[in-house]
Amino acid sequence: MVAWYRAEKRELPWRAEPDPYRVWLSEVMSQQTTLKAVIPYFERFLARFPDPATLAAAPLEDVLELWAGLGYYARGRNLHKAAQVLCEQHAGKLPADVSGLEALPGIGRSTAGAIVSMGFDQPAPILDGNVKRVLARHAGIDGWPGRSAVARQLWALAEDRLPSGRFADYSQASMDLGATVCTRHAPACHACPLNADCVAHRSHRTHEIPAPKPKANRKRRRSKLWLIRNEQGHYLLERRPPVGIWGGLWSLPEADDATTPPLALVEPPRPGPVLVHELTHFTWELCPMSARARDAQAIAEGDNMSWYAPDNLPGVPAPIRRLIEEDRAP
Repeated sequence: MVAWYRAEKRELPWRAEPDPYRVWLSEVMSQQTTLKAVIPYFERFLARFPDPATLAAAPLEDVLELWAGLGYYARGRNLHKAAQVLCEQHAGKLPADVSGLEALPGIGRSTAGAIVSMGFDQPAPILDGNVKRVLARHAGIDGWPGRSAVARQLWALAEDRLPSGRFADYSQASMDLGATVCTRHAPACHACPLNADCVAHRSHRTHEIPAPKPKANRKRRRSKLWLIRNEQGHYLLERRPPVGIWGGLWSLPEADDATTPPLALVEPPRPGPVLVHELTHFTWELCPMSARARDAQAIAEGDNMSWYAPDNLPGVPAPIRRLIEEDRAP
């Protein structure tokens, strides 16, 4: 598999200089996100925060502003927290062992294994989504990998198959194989270096293994958002609580929030088109209410509420930026 990787590997920016910090950033950013979307964020983030010390010293708002649009914002907050812990307890360096890495905010077992194997070239198993699929198919492991019993089987298999050397290449080969050959749908088994003894391939069960996640009833949430403009065309934004959806980012005030400006301070609101935003656990219907402030000065600014020009927005989630752009369009 390593020989296959040397010939077929993907060219990714964090592989040019695979130090532990770059591996860490790439692994965290790639969770729940496509690599195509990650690459420009990774390059901008690394240019602004080239090492843990720079990241730790930056205000969280600066970190989240560069993260805006990538989603799953807890990842950005945990990166910032972990960098601070590294500077306080590890002289700004990432530990070279899995247990030390797992003690940091936001780093789980697979991410820790990736940092150890690809950043330090030491033996450590990884088990991201692509690797789970490769191992499950090759060994014929039935069931959804999210179930604890199945996950234990896969971790044991990942441990057992660690090579005696070239650990970074092996981990990256496992991920690339799942991402480019052993894909979820229509895997290219003819091009797979493991097809000769792959249980799923030989038994014609690649469409069954691994089993998909059981379907659950998705909940729906509906929120009204204020699009309030002052005479200069600036929009009123409110900083969201530090935890929860879009934690720490700036957003439009929600109509049912106690801090929302009272209706007496704005012109009669005009409803806009509903924007449907899909999150991990529910569907969020964002209902914009556009209005002009009668008296912008009466709407107090502060640490958590301020006016921003639409061309100079702080870190805001992509759906909020889209609502503002649509609202200001002629």
